[in-house]
Amino acid sequence: MSTIVIENLEAGIPGKKILKGLNLSFDSTDTIAVLGPNGHGKSTLLGVLMGNPRYIVYGGKVTIDGEDLLSLTPDQRSKKGLFLAMQTPSEIPGLNSADFYKAAMNAHREKPLTFFETYRLLQDAYREIGIPFEMSKRNLNEGFSGGEKKRNEILQMILLNPKFAFLDEIDSGLDVDALNVVSAAINRQKEKGTGFLIVSHYDRLFEMVKPNKTAVIVDGRVAVQGGPELAKRIDTQGYEWIKDELGIEIEKSDERKMNSVSIGTCAVKVDANGR
Repeated sequence: MSTIVIENLEAGIPGKKILKGLNLSFDSTDTIAVLGPNGHGKSTLLGVLMGNPRYIVYGGKVTIDGEDLLSLTPDQRSKKGLFLAMQTPSEIPGLNSADFYKAAMNAHREKPLTFFETYRLLQDAYREIGIPFEMSKRNLNEGFSGGEKKRNEILQMILLNPKFAFLDEIDSGLDVDALNVVSAAINRQKEKGTGFLIVSHYDRLFEMVKPNKTAVIVDGRVAVQGGPELAKRIDTQGYEWIKDELGIEIEKSDERKMNSVSIGTCAVKVDANGR
């Protein structure tokens, strides 16, 4: 079992803190529903954990099994067992899907996969996610529908078999059939020992994947934690009760997209002078 501990994490974009002392700990047996109003830090949290260069870490620390996560590059974090399914997957012209998946899998292995091993793993994953295997011959996400791109993210998760999977609104844009396929794949991955942070605004996905915990992010902090019943309460009552019962003001805004740049460098700490 692996554990991630987030302590007093402060992070954001240049000139603006989005996470303002966030605390959260979870292990690879957990499936956490991550909720909160738009613009309060949900996607920022996932991006910082994975090392998106858009974000700057101003303070706090994050460890995985006692090791400093923030000191690792995105590829090192991936090799530690972290995976991010993006809210808006990028189209990459000229990059063959099968070649990309093979390279990703080999980066996590000491001995490269043979042609036949690669073919079998890809064929099984495409079958599980309900995408024709012929799509592996196309460029990565190029010309794909929104639902196909989201299934492709889950396909990558299946192939990499991570310790922790961070899913950023993986259900948005999916029809009923696709949502059933994706939720079934998530449940199978849970059985393999993967822990999840799942950002979604819709209770239907949570009904299918059955998180054991809920974390509500308000103004860059985890304002409320609880069990699955908390996600149900948010679905039926919204967020106003948090203000009424806890005295926490909730300002609605539009969170900036985290996928405007590729994950090429690590989210890093800055000193008091902004360096």
